[in-house]
Amino acid sequence: MVAPTTGSAPAAASSTGAAAGPVDVAIVGGGIVGLATALRLLEARPDLRLLILERERELAMHQSGHNSGVVHAGLYYAPGSLKARLCRAGKAQLETFCDEHGFPVERTGKLVVALDESELPRFEALRERAVANEVPGLEVVGPERLRELEPHAVGIQALWSPTTGIVDFRRVALAYADGVRAKGGTIETSRPVTGIERRRDGTLVLATERGDVVARSAIVCAGLWADEVAGFTGDAGPDAPRIIPFRGDYYTLTPAARHLVRGLIYPVPDPRFPFLGVHLTKRHDGEVWAGPNAVLAFRRTGYRRRDVSLRDLAGALSYPGFQRLARRYWRTGMAELWRDWSKRAFLAEIQRYVPAVQAEHLVFGPSGVRAQALARDGTLVDDFDLAGSANVLHVRNAPSPAATASLAIGRELAGRALERFGL
Repeated sequence: MVAPTTGSAPAAASSTGAAAGPVDVAIVGGGIVGLATALRLLEARPDLRLLILERERELAMHQSGHNSGVVHAGLYYAPGSLKARLCRAGKAQLETFCDEHGFPVERTGKLVVALDESELPRFEALRERAVANEVPGLEVVGPERLRELEPHAVGIQALWSPTTGIVDFRRVALAYADGVRAKGGTIETSRPVTGIERRRDGTLVLATERGDVVARSAIVCAGLWADEVAGFTGDAGPDAPRIIPFRGDYYTLTPAARHLVRGLIYPVPDPRFPFLGVHLTKRHDGEVWAGPNAVLAFRRTGYRRRDVSLRDLAGALSYPGFQRLARRYWRTGMAELWRDWSKRAFLAEIQRYVPAVQAEHLVFGPSGVRAQALARDGTLVDDFDLAGSANVLHVRNAPSPAATASLAIGRELAGRALERFGL
């Protein structure tokens, strides 16, 4: 789940005006995936006339700049899936990129903890999946070794992933942007795309409040607005997934309590959901976050409980996929809502893993919104979803580990674009 980055990287400035005449590729969305895709395209074709259109005044303002900073090693993903393949490749590429730019990934390690015997079948399934995904250095540990790694944690068994790490992903995204500009790409902020028209000659006209952009092709990495932009090009039919925003709230541990967590402590995930459950996360800046929950956001950018868009909320509640999901898992949803409003309930969940955490150690902290694709039958789309038609590619679902996998996703999209668009 996502939550805001507190790194000190400077905001990306808007470029002054798009290039005149048609561009070869317009990328909709200046988040970490859009920026990585632009970088990979320009590495492959330095002569491309490329333009990024970002709706916000700064880059990486949503999921890319609102995440917990975990660099995933690939434990969770179905073997053979895009997530499994691109997470593994992307992590290696990310670590190399960060090292070359002077902010290497800190390998804190992650413990996925089973609390009792009822969780052991899911624990074993997770271990088998991680082994199939060739996650390096895995170790199944008992209570004694668990306490060596995390002295204040409890559990009967844990899966130790020593190569899982942390990084400031907004800083990474802004470094990608610097690379795009250095290679001749143009970036326009405060320029939301409000429509896309196909001309008879096949070129695209992207409407914005600051004038139209003509492009020979487009790659849409619009995150929370992915389904809306897909609708502009006719790629959001009745069977296409819909983006449903889920808000996740975190607490932070007070400085006096940060010693209770050395790295990353996670529960055994429920395979029915793409969310990883409430966990404890050391951050790149030394903070420790506890959370998040996962509740319906009442606005696509609903980072606060009081943030409401009647249009966004009505769209989610009227969608048959959400109605089916809610009927199927209403008990789980009510439990998430209760933890969202009750600090005592949230604390009780954290204390299952680190009993020494007390109420006075928790300060209500940041939150984030996850752009989760939901199918019409009520199924949460688990894998990355890359699709499109003619000269448009859409990233229809790219939740975690998209930041970890960003350079690999970018290379995948760049390869598809070069092949399909004849660039």
